[in-house]
Amino acid sequence: MALPSPAATPRTAAPHMGRDERILICDELSSEALEVFASHGFAPVMRLGLDEDGLVAAVRDVHAVVVRSASKITRRVIEAGAELRIIGRAGVGVDNIDVDAATARGVVVMNAPAGNSTTTAELAIALMFALSRNVVRGDRAMRAGEWKLRSKLMGTELAGKTLGVIGLGRIGRVVAQRCQGLALNVIAHDPYLLGPKSPVPGVELCTLENLLSRSDFVSLHVPLSAETRMLLSRERIGLMKPGARLINCARGGLIDEIALAEALAKGQLRGAALDVFEQEPPPANHPLLARDDVILTPHLGASSAEAQRSVSIEIAEQISEFLVDGVARNAVNLPPLSSQTLREIAPFVLLAEKLGAYLAQASQSPIRTIEVSISGEIARHDTSHVRLALLVGVLRRACDSPLNFVNAPELARERGVVLVDRGPVEQHFLQSMIEARTLHQSGASHVVAGTVLGREPRIVRVDEHHLDLVPSGPLLVTTHVDQPGVVGLLGTVLGNAGVNIRRIELGPAEKAADGLARGFLALYDQPAPEVITAIAALAPVRAVRLIQL
Repeated sequence: MALPSPAATPRTAAPHMGRDERILICDELSSEALEVFASHGFAPVMRLGLDEDGLVAAVRDVHAVVVRSASKITRRVIEAGAELRIIGRAGVGVDNIDVDAATARGVVVMNAPAGNSTTTAELAIALMFALSRNVVRGDRAMRAGEWKLRSKLMGTELAGKTLGVIGLGRIGRVVAQRCQGLALNVIAHDPYLLGPKSPVPGVELCTLENLLSRSDFVSLHVPLSAETRMLLSRERIGLMKPGARLINCARGGLIDEIALAEALAKGQLRGAALDVFEQEPPPANHPLLARDDVILTPHLGASSAEAQRSVSIEIAEQISEFLVDGVARNAVNLPPLSSQTLREIAPFVLLAEKLGAYLAQASQSPIRTIEVSISGEIARHDTSHVRLALLVGVLRRACDSPLNFVNAPELARERGVVLVDRGPVEQHFLQSMIEARTLHQSGASHVVAGTVLGREPRIVRVDEHHLDLVPSGPLLVTTHVDQPGVVGLLGTVLGNAGVNIRRIELGPAEKAADGLARGFLALYDQPAPEVITAIAALAPVRAVRLIQL
């Protein structure tokens, strides 16, 4: 049972035991969630449907905020919450919360990861059944009075077919396990799992190309990141087994939807089912909307009564536990520490995660070892939380949600990633510094270091180059011939595309082992893929990489 629509004045649950902490509920939760709060002595205020201005006014004196997906907790909202200690998301994704802003303010962000796994996995399997037996097309035919059309709707059994699961996170594993019980041969690809041993017994790990060429059904279960965007590109769709069917209940943007429509039109693929889209809702002229061999659903992955009840209760229990006992379960940004300690170390936690994110995206092969050195004043603290933040930064783009300080070590072990403490390094000019070095499966290595100036994280070193970069937003990294005019060429391409440059740092060729210069361009806006392609085509440019910080 959902909460009623917002009233003109705030409504509260019945008070019990009279705790002083104030909780603001911004989106609908199950009624059982209010009972959980009341059992711990809390009387949450419910203010539903608030815009940013309304949220700014509402959070000024609250200690906890609870949202689902509708409310947007922006930096401005977070900075208005002078007493704010925790933001809870009743669900998995935290895209509607500015996690960086919360971390910088020492505000814990937690999600409720357990409730959606089965629901999303079952939807993917349901769509696979519907595709294999033409259920939706048969329904349309019946409603149109076309009984004889059934001869044209010949289906196929799932038993004995091969299912390729891309991403063996928590949802992918449920899909794999359930489908083994349906007598499918299940294979999987996850670049961050070491083969040949699979975490799901009986599921073979293989390369993405091998999976695409062998699978009768392909189901996507990976997070959306710079690395996975357009994972199924035109070229990779072309590698799929003729007559295969494709299911995506993960994230929009993983598939080149135009290329998918063309592959269906050519008869290369037999069908597709999508619950998520690059643009939601998709435009009225989207080519997939007109195809009978495609099943489309409006992002229903977590939309079951059981899942919504489960995540509501889960987040209510977690927030109550944090406010009563100071324990942060499923925190996506900070370990369980006192509010005072969180405020002191927050910038270094954010810095460590940014350093890890840089290393993960700068790498062209899987990371196997992370060496970390923590020096200066910050080393006087218990820095285990800083190390965890670095690990989370490295793993975040490779993991299906959720990823937090509790499960990061286990997820790292699953992926064969080892974190090593090298002890402090000698440094004379900075009060505190974090330095991280990664060793890769290919034998390559990268180094990145940073500090905090005021309360603002800064990257001060990348490999051989000393810099001064604020790790926020898109960062374009180029490898190029060290000659006059390169910066002008880069600026021209970006300027023509309407992308503004926030800051440029250059690494001269004499500092690099390969004799090439480096460019680090902090951007205000995200450049389109064709802009990156145009930069890569410039004569002096040898390589280009877009990194999200």
